[in-house]
Amino acid sequence: MAKILILFSTTDGHTIKICDRLKRVIERDAHEVTVVPVKDSGRVDLRAFDKIIVGASIRYGKHSKLVFDFIGSNLQLLDSKANAFFSVNIVARKPEKNRPETNPYMRKFLKQIAWHPRQLAVFAGKLDYPKYGFFDRMMIRFIMLMTKGPTDPATVVEFTDWQQVEAFGQVVSEM
Repeated sequence: MAKILILFSTTDGHTIKICDRLKRVIERDAHEVTVVPVKDSGRVDLRAFDKIIVGASIRYGKHSKLVFDFIGSNLQLLDSKANAFFSVNIVARKPEKNRPETNPYMRKFLKQIAWHPRQLAVFAGKLDYPKYGFFDRMMIRFIMLMTKGPTDPATVVEFTDWQQVEAFGQVVSEM
């Protein structure tokens, strides 16, 4: 049995839902899983975990600065343990952009950090126009228009492939 930490950064809460699914999958193999927002990582003894997983959503093409700060401050520790990173973004709804090597946000992120996660995953997120404030709704609609996505302001659609999430959970469990 391993002690596994899943740290996450989320914008609208969907990354938490993905973390919860990963936790359930990993716990099936009798591992102990703790899920913590990356902003609270300073309250956790990172050395107490056998594996560290970091998951982060995208907003306007960027991962949270908190994720970069966490990685920069804990690079040596991350490299000393089994580790993984996953990104959650709407562009991953497209089959040609739903893998680490084809997702532009993942590729950009990996070029910006010194960490080389041992396992990577990209998950499509959720589009929830009614939940967004005016500015976000307008900006995201514009982005969706440019990328041929849904633009109706009443649209709520979850693009996440939950089988892909579960398969990644199994990879984490076995690493």
